[in-house]
Amino acid sequence: MTALSAVYRREIAAYFQTPLAYVFLAVFAFCAPAFAFHIGRFFDTGRADLGPLFDYLPWLLVILMPALAMRAWAEERDRGTLEFLMALPVPIWAAASGKFLAAWTIAAIALILTFPLWIAVNYLGSPDNLAIATAYLGALLLAGAYLALGQAVSATTSNQVVAFVLGTAVCFLFSMAGLPFVLSALGENSPAWLVESIARLSAMERYDALRFGVIGLADLIYFASLIATALALAGLIISERRGGGR
Repeated sequence: MTALSAVYRREIAAYFQTPLAYVFLAVFAFCAPAFAFHIGRFFDTGRADLGPLFDYLPWLLVILMPALAMRAWAEERDRGTLEFLMALPVPIWAAASGKFLAAWTIAAIALILTFPLWIAVNYLGSPDNLAIATAYLGALLLAGAYLALGQAVSATTSNQVVAFVLGTAVCFLFSMAGLPFVLSALGENSPAWLVESIARLSAMERYDALRFGVIGLADLIYFASLIATALALAGLIISERRGGGR
């Protein structure tokens, strides 16, 4: 835990020593309300809730979370600091977890920046605050899942742009899996087990349950398992390549 804490502090400091964290938070703080008010037509719904925000938030996370995660391992390999990090008495799991928790903290701060919208809807009406809180939990878990996937992709390359593009593609696939038109595109001849397996991979389906105020154990296990699996994969890739340089 001491090693994990050390990596966490190192990564948090690295985010705020460069413009990355500030740019990320500024973009998120601008885009999230823009999606809610303009694309989601918040004022035209006639309802005092944050439905328009949470409708479009996943698609914002698909882009911004890989951007936040792309530097996790790619930057270490590009700068040649991976060997130094691996030479320290830091277990792979602690390094991967520390990097993930640091990025997840930045994502949590970004979500906190949207809290004025929550205050505003309470001023305008009487929303279901418990459902809004559950939706925020779903958004935080979805952000964590995308960050973990992005970190796993970042471990495969030393190029941050490549890590961002591939990470976005992977997160997009997990978002699209399980949607009706995707499952229908598989065709009637596809085995039922294949269709069901793809449907269960859908992050959006799990997020939607939380967005509508339903906290299910299966959904929590899904996000926890996806995060743990992606971090384990990142650790395995780095462990295999620790002597391979860039």
